[in-house]
Amino acid sequence: MADEASGAGGRFLTGSTLGHVVRMTLSGAAGITFVFVVDAANLFWLSQLGEPILMAAIGYAFAVQFFTVSIGVGLMIATTALVSRSIGRGERAIAREQGAAGMLLCFLVQAATAGLVVLFRHDLLASAGAEGEALDLAARYVALSMPSLAVMAVGLCGSAVLRADGLARQAMMVTMGGGLIMLGLDPLLIYVWGWGLDGAALSVWIFRGIMAGLAIWFAAHRNGLLAMPRPALLLRHGPGLLRVALPAIITQMATPFGNFLLTGFIAMHGDTAVAAWAVINRLTVVAFGGLFSLAGAIGGIFGQNFGARQFDRLRQTYRDAVLFCVVYAAGVWLILMALTGPIARGFGLEGEGAEVLQAFTQFGALSFTLGGLLFVSNAAFNTLGRPLWASVQSWLREAVLMWPVALWLSGVYAAQGVIYAQALVGAVMGVVAGVLGWRYVRGIGEGALPRVNLRERRALRDPNRWRRR
Repeated sequence: MADEASGAGGRFLTGSTLGHVVRMTLSGAAGITFVFVVDAANLFWLSQLGEPILMAAIGYAFAVQFFTVSIGVGLMIATTALVSRSIGRGERAIAREQGAAGMLLCFLVQAATAGLVVLFRHDLLASAGAEGEALDLAARYVALSMPSLAVMAVGLCGSAVLRADGLARQAMMVTMGGGLIMLGLDPLLIYVWGWGLDGAALSVWIFRGIMAGLAIWFAAHRNGLLAMPRPALLLRHGPGLLRVALPAIITQMATPFGNFLLTGFIAMHGDTAVAAWAVINRLTVVAFGGLFSLAGAIGGIFGQNFGARQFDRLRQTYRDAVLFCVVYAAGVWLILMALTGPIARGFGLEGEGAEVLQAFTQFGALSFTLGGLLFVSNAAFNTLGRPLWASVQSWLREAVLMWPVALWLSGVYAAQGVIYAQALVGAVMGVVAGVLGWRYVRGIGEGALPRVNLRERRALRDPNRWRRR
């Protein structure tokens, strides 16, 4: 654990930026993958019950829950950005307060969000295309599992603080610890004891509770990265967190909006297509967990080097992240193509469902080699003072372009056309975002100052005042 010894400065200020990108991303991927492995395991064991309508219900529920999780991710991004920049400036006392304020804010916001979703769950699920028995089952699952969202918020923010300080293995254990336990409990809760959908909901509660406990242990007790949460910290650091969090939340909401939109197109082709879509959603977040983790991992690297005014390392980090994105996505695409048949048989997909899955493994997965550049670009914009730019990029992809292209291609290729539309729009916007992000990062330090808070802006202009006195 030598690499995780504490220090006054930041762990990302020296050494190979590519090494930091790979280490933080892979460890983060191992951790975040277990968040979604629990969902995928739930779906797998439900499929073994031989009732496709249960899988369709999970698919509809995912379309709604995706929105709520994205709010937490936006708050986590804000916490990572502020904490890592403070660490880069050597202000660890401030970083601890920001971490605690971020965790408290995330908990309160997610609790309120969960309450609203449970209250209006039938209307939300119906707008996603659910009806009849599938609607009733999805509403039951949402009511049982959604309140655990506030518990997960604690785990997310604790993991974010650990990543901001470069504690890769401990951040990974926050999610991996609970995931390992649930891989053993899932078949018992859902299949062996016959609790079905209710067992899947209980599984989510147990997993998120373990994740929150581990986050508090590692972040607060073991490493002292969190101050005691209290309302005064929200007043002190809440405005700074919200300046980053609100645009980040808007950015994160774009992806579930696109998923919600596409779920509606898929629903037009029946429950079999929706069941395949549910499998694809889980498969995407598990297989491409490295890309989702990449955004959070490089946010801390950007933040520390930005706080320390090492602008050349910002550019190197961006280039290394792009390289990792392309190589990782290409490797995953090849694996998914080879496993198309076993995946379809494992989840009981036949006919149109198997065809939709094949469209994803052959074309949809390939698009991530370019589409993943959007994650790199958004991480740079969110951390380095241009979160609104990330929002514009994401909503341009998911709202402005996705609907007409999905309407066009689904009319030609039926349910498979939805997958083709997602792939085409994702690849085009990935290239655009990658170029815009690079141009912005390249300009920092060459007369351009990001929009950060007043004290950080003064520090950028006057290097002799960058450390807190």
